[in-house]
Parts: sequence; C-alpha cells; structure tokens
Amino acid sequence: MAHAYTPGVTVTARTRLVRERRLPLSGSVLVEEGSQVSAEQVVARTELPGNVQTVNVANILSLLPEDIGGALTKPIGSPLQKGEVFAMSSSFFGLFKSRCKSPVDGTLESASTITGQAILREPPIPVEVHAYLDGRVIERMEKEGVKVETEGSFIQGIFGIGGETWGEIKLLVSAGDEPLAVKSLDESCRDKILIGGSKVDSEFLTRAASLGVRGVVAGGIDDKDLRQFLGYDLGVAITGSEEKGISLIVTEGFGRMRMAEKTFSLLKSLEGKRASMSGATQIRAGVMRPEVIVAADGAGRSAGDTGSIFSASGLEVGGAIRVIREPHFGKLGKVVDLPSELRVLETEAKVRVLEVEFEDGSRATLPRANVEMIEG
Repeated sequence: MAHAYTPGVTVTARTRLVRERRLPLSGSVLVEEGSQVSAEQVVARTELPGNVQTVNVANILSLLPEDIGGALTKPIGSPLQKGEVFAMSSSFFGLFKSRCKSPVDGTLESASTITGQAILREPPIPVEVHAYLDGRVIERMEKEGVKVETEGSFIQGIFGIGGETWGEIKLLVSAGDEPLAVKSLDESCRDKILIGGSKVDSEFLTRAASLGVRGVVAGGIDDKDLRQFLGYDLGVAITGSEEKGISLIVTEGFGRMRMAEKTFSLLKSLEGKRASMSGATQIRAGVMRPEVIVAADGAGRSAGDTGSIFSASGLEVGGAIRVIREPHFGKLGKVVDLPSELRVLETEAKVRVLEVEFEDGSRATLPRANVEMIEG
C-alpha cells in the first residue's frame, strides 16, 4: 500500500499514554513507583530561590561603606519582616538616629563593606508538580519527578491557550456545527470542561472564565476574538503560560469551523467523565499539540501491558485528513490515491501530491504538505 509520512493530530477512543512530570530543579518526589495517582495530586515539590532585593545601607544611614557592619542590628542570616529595622546609626551624641528598614519579608543574606549595600532574599517560591493524569506511576526519578501512565481517550487540537487543568466534561451544543452561546452558561458550568461546536468568541470566554469554567473545546475561533480575550497578539513560539483562568482548545482552525464529526462524537460520548486538558501549543521545532485526555475506568491499575503508545505511521489510502491550506482550508476527507510521481504546481515547483475525497463527495489533488492526518 502507498505510504508517506505527514504530521497530524490524534483522535482516538482508546490508547496508552505516558506523561513525564519533572521539577525545574532538584526537590522531593512524593509518590512511589506503582502507586495510583489522580490528576490533581501533587507528585513532586521543590522551592525556587526567592527574589533578591538590594538596599543601599550606607546611603540611607549616611555612612562609609566600610562602616555598615557595625550598624547592623540583625546578624547575617536573620529573618526579616517588611518594615523591620535591620541597621541603625546615630549622630550628635545619640540625639538623632537613622534607621534602615527591610522593604520586603525575607532574610538578610549579606552586607558588603565595599559597596555599602545589603542583600535581602525574599522567601522561597514553592513549586508543585501535579500528576496531570488519573493513572499509575511507572517510573520514579529521584529528586526529579515521575512518569505517569494511563489508558483512555485522547483528542488533540490544532491550537490552544492556557495551561494544564482538569474537570468534568459538559456538552453545551447538540451538533458540531453549532456555535457556543453565552446564554448557555450558568452555575452548572463551574469547574467543568465545556464542549462546543463550530465557534467560540471572546464574550463567551470572558464570561466562562468569570464563572469558574476550567476549559473550553470548540471547532474554531476568530483571531480578533482571541486577541480581544487575551488583550494582546500571540507570538509564534509557544502558548500555555497565559494566565486567564481558563484553557482553550481549537480542534479545527481559525474562523467558524465545524468540529469534525469523529471528534465531536467522541467528546459527546465522554460527557460526565473527568478529563485532563492542556492548551499548550508549539508550532515550530518540537511540535506540541493541545490535548484532552480521559482516563478509562481503572486505567493504570494493571502492571501488565495495556496496549501500545500511539505512534504516527503516515499517510495511507483510506486515511482521514484535514486540509490546512487554502483553497480547501479546514475541509475533511479521506485519501483515495497517493501517486508516486512528482507533479508540477502552478508555481512550477515539483512536489508529491495526493488525491482526496471530501465529505460532500467532491475530489481534489493536493500537495501532501497541504494536509495533516487525523489519527485514531
């Protein structure tokens, strides 16, 4: 059978997944290999060094730098509260006193007799890593983190924003071509991952975030709505660090895009189940797709083989694809032929092509670079 590799997204009802949960620097791993974990469970913890604040003690107390050691009222290493005096000088036989106060809560780390400055270290910043998946710890990396395995449904999107979250799936539309409407939002949506159809706008996202919705999955979004919701234009590197209180995944592309029937049907069948979701997206080297993962009942409880981890194999006749460039951008179809010979485009470039049959029965010949697989 004709075969060629092309990148794509995955939509599958059952697969085995492993996610590495690693600390940014050495710390404590809180779970053992083989233990069951829930998505929100903290599996590793560490502390980042606090920010440094410099205080010009010599200038404040009108001293020479070499004299500030004798002016300290607190020893090096002492904890300080904001506004607490840690250095003092007196003049005119003690009648006038100058005081140097800490601008922050922290620790007196050092005082230089060369620069006349004291260095204060703010409290350490705690960092916790969650399991992200409901599953089983299959590897424990001492002082670094763990690998968590689960088995279940896996849906990738085209684009997303917002970090990792988890919640119960709630369907808000009856069909994949139906847009999300603000009027469908109510208190029952709090802490849920909402599933829409063809489009979501900035008004809906803003209202959903204020209501406490964890995430939204929809077919498309206009770039102006995304910009309005974020308050700025996104760069081209990576998303996922946006602090809007909600994560978003777009499954098809920009504009009003009917959600693929396979994707919508799978999400619909998962209503009421707990899902893990991440909007992090990277479109350059080291491609990263936004994702929704729903662990199967009892996922990770067996120490035996639970199936194979998904691996993209490439384009094949009969395979499902999505067109990612004009003039057929966003259309879904299946591959009907993969000619081996090169074809000449209007630009006079010679490329490999494929023949695709769209959902409406029409056909087209397209460069293979213009499509992506929908795996499952």
